Amino acid sequence: QVQLVESGGGLVQAGGSLRLSCTASERTFSSYKMGWFRQAPGKEREFVAAINWSGGSTKYADSVKGRFTISRDNAKNTVYLQMNSLKPEDTAVYYCAAGGGWTILVVTTASYNYWGQGTQVTVSS
Repeated sequence: QVQLVESGGGLVQAGGSLRLSCTASERTFSSYKMGWFRQAPGKEREFVAAINWSGGSTKYADSVKGRFTISRDNAKNTVYLQMNSLKPEDTAVYYCAAGGGWTILVVTTASYNYWGQGTQVTVSS
């Protein structure tokens, strides 16, 4: 059982930056793809970004491309989401997730087996 703990959320003004971190409990972290999803009130959870086990492949939602960067440090069992040029519509609870494989399904919640508890990101206008 992989446990994931997110941190780094908070309140920021539009145009600002935040860096989210997600640390895994397992040393097998390096064998998983990692993803970030977000869920705004009244909306479904949506894909934000994903990274494969080595960090050599990444994928982003069109809404964050060019503003967000996903990265990982397997030595620290941690995945990061650097968020720049934040907009009010980025306000949501952000979740990290871990799963096996790397296919076109990385954008779906079903592709991930383990989830963190989430961290709130609020962007004020």
